[in-house]
Amino acid sequence: MRAFRWAAIAALFDAAIIAPRAEAQDDFFKGRTITIYVGYGSGGGFDLFARFAAHHIGRHIPGEPTVVVQNMPGAGSIRAANFVFNAAPKDGTALGLITPTVALEEALGTAGVKFKAAEFIWIGRVAPLVDLSVTWNTSKVKTIADARLHEAAMAASGPGSTSVVYLNVLNRISGTKFKVITGYSGSTEGMLAMERGETDGAMTSWSTLTVSKADWLKQKKVNILVQYVGQRIPELPDVPTLIDLGKTPEEKQLFALLSSGAEIGRSVMAPPGLPADRAKTLRAAFDAMVKDREFIADVERAGEEFNPMSGDKLQGVIAAAVNIPETVKERAREARGM
Repeated sequence: MRAFRWAAIAALFDAAIIAPRAEAQDDFFKGRTITIYVGYGSGGGFDLFARFAAHHIGRHIPGEPTVVVQNMPGAGSIRAANFVFNAAPKDGTALGLITPTVALEEALGTAGVKFKAAEFIWIGRVAPLVDLSVTWNTSKVKTIADARLHEAAMAASGPGSTSVVYLNVLNRISGTKFKVITGYSGSTEGMLAMERGETDGAMTSWSTLTVSKADWLKQKKVNILVQYVGQRIPELPDVPTLIDLGKTPEEKQLFALLSSGAEIGRSVMAPPGLPADRAKTLRAAFDAMVKDREFIADVERAGEEFNPMSGDKLQGVIAAAVNIPETVKERAREARGM
């Protein structure tokens, strides 16, 4: 399925018409250096995508500037988000790749936030982050409906992590009976606990299942209960999203806010105040990059998800996530356990 998808994408891009380069006003970038500030340390998935972008996007920008990566970890990447929003140059030479929960952190008033997510100039998304709650095949809980009838022990990391937050929200809003077992260092350890029978289930991502645990899918060793993304991915048409579980418009707004991180995923943004012509240039370069066969090959070799979204559409997703009534935000804070 994955091989077919990539082949289809490559064929589509082969047929694409190459857009003409921007006019002379974009010569601003010639001889300059663009820095992509990454809100995490080196070696992780966000750093990887930043380096892919640094390697490829420059040749799609008129003037072919040099593009480099600077890691700026701290406070779950809020440090980098604050820097890009408040201190980075607003001329197109500073980009960022930060926490996908940027809209959620702002809406819920997370300590240290000094930015407005919708005021960033969003350049484009490479891929969403499709997280899943799964249970082992021996568990009584095989669907989200079962989770309302039976208790299921779920491996999780620590307070504030999505592996805890999502399940707390489901318990408080949708009436599920998940027993959250914290203390696991991450999804790998959590899945190992599930496999050993220490817990019924754990949180993982679709890319992890398809790349490193493909045998689990083939042998039906896991049940996929819910996908934490705005729309069901094509490979999981029968698995509900968090938003699908909302019974009222308010609950759907709340779940959409909590799911916004999955929609934002691995996205590139620029500071507010970026001139409109340069924003257009950078967005066009990003759109060309994600159609670039060399870029696609790098992502494929890394075994990462790939589902691009244009900057203007992403801008709308983020605006919708934060533009909700204060009553919904307050309920989200309570459900999240803040």
